[in-house]
Amino acid sequence: MSVSLKLGGYTARQLMELDACTRCGECVAWCPAFAERREESIHPLAKIACLKGWVERQYGLRARLFGRRGIEEAEVARFSQGLYQCTLCTRCREVCPVHIDTRPLWLAMRQHMAGMGAAPPALSALGERVMARHNIAGEDNAGRLGWAANLPQGAEGLAGRRAEMVYFVGCVASFYPQAYSIPQSLAQTLEAAGVGFAVLGGEEWCCGFPLLAAGVGSEAAALARHNVEAVRATGASTLVTACPSCYHTWQRDYPRLLGEPLGFAVRHATEVLAELVEAGRLKLRPYTVGAVREPPLRGGQPPLRLTYHDPCDLGRNSGIYEAPRRLLRAIPGVELREMEDNRELALCCGGGGDLEMADAALSAAMARRRLAQAQATGAEAIVSACQQCKRTLSAAARREGLSMRVLDITEVLWRSVAHDG
Repeated sequence: MSVSLKLGGYTARQLMELDACTRCGECVAWCPAFAERREESIHPLAKIACLKGWVERQYGLRARLFGRRGIEEAEVARFSQGLYQCTLCTRCREVCPVHIDTRPLWLAMRQHMAGMGAAPPALSALGERVMARHNIAGEDNAGRLGWAANLPQGAEGLAGRRAEMVYFVGCVASFYPQAYSIPQSLAQTLEAAGVGFAVLGGEEWCCGFPLLAAGVGSEAAALARHNVEAVRATGASTLVTACPSCYHTWQRDYPRLLGEPLGFAVRHATEVLAELVEAGRLKLRPYTVGAVREPPLRGGQPPLRLTYHDPCDLGRNSGIYEAPRRLLRAIPGVELREMEDNRELALCCGGGGDLEMADAALSAAMARRRLAQAQATGAEAIVSACQQCKRTLSAAARREGLSMRVLDITEVLWRSVAHDG
């Protein structure tokens, strides 16, 4: 059975990019997913060539002269499978000699596949879950403050108050206990610096990025409208988030989805924390009990060797590379060691773009490769600035039986803040 092709979801630029591709193959060599699973349908060149071929078969000169040729459902299934075997890391964009903006192109392709009913069933179910429960976990959204229960001051007073800054926690850090230490660390660090902030609690809804990434983001504007209005109600002038995907969605996608300015600044936690440290509002010391290694009873110790993993949505997709590194270098006794691939060409952890739901084995293989690069530096721990990166890399380290710790930068900083106890 064949299907027809509708192009209404693509911009004029994206359709031009199909012709702009020179088929040089540079993207193929740099695609981290293809490096692990060498199937042609995965790499960027094949995706562009396939869609371009479909367009020519249905809208090209031969189609106008002799009639359209149909697209077989099996072709659509192969294309869709390769399309979702991707973390949206955009490493391909960085090396493209004609500067094809691949991220929005892949997202438009995913929306196309979802509209044809060809998206992986798990991702279609994700969209239904988020719209029904307002979070990716499918839990009662009123439980978003579970992470705050162990704070010295508890969760009381964090939600529902007016403040200059709102901390948008995100679904992973709100509902997955492994990530609780990230919002706990950030909240306590902000308090130590004298920064007043509020959280939205149950009024925080999923930012919508998982739906956009799945290609089922037609309802994302409703999520955006709710979240923006909730922040505006606090009177805040700044929103801060530790999740790079939330950050990118708030800063880049929300103004587009809503067709208006947000009315407040959107910042990533590493930017805010770096400024607080450099302004002298946080006093740092080398280590505290419970850090990567225990401090010796007496005498000195060699530098703590750390390597930093650039999250795709924070680095390549948002351009924030140096704030996290400034933070780590500011901590006394830390030696920062760079991995072979870093900054614009950093490897993905394997946890982005909903890949884990589409192909868990491929996600795990990508995480293993990144951990191998971290090990090669001789670092004692790999540090990132993303709760999903921490979750994905930690799981890989456990599977491989590695002793290397995986930490979020908020945890490292909090353990270095001079505080009582």
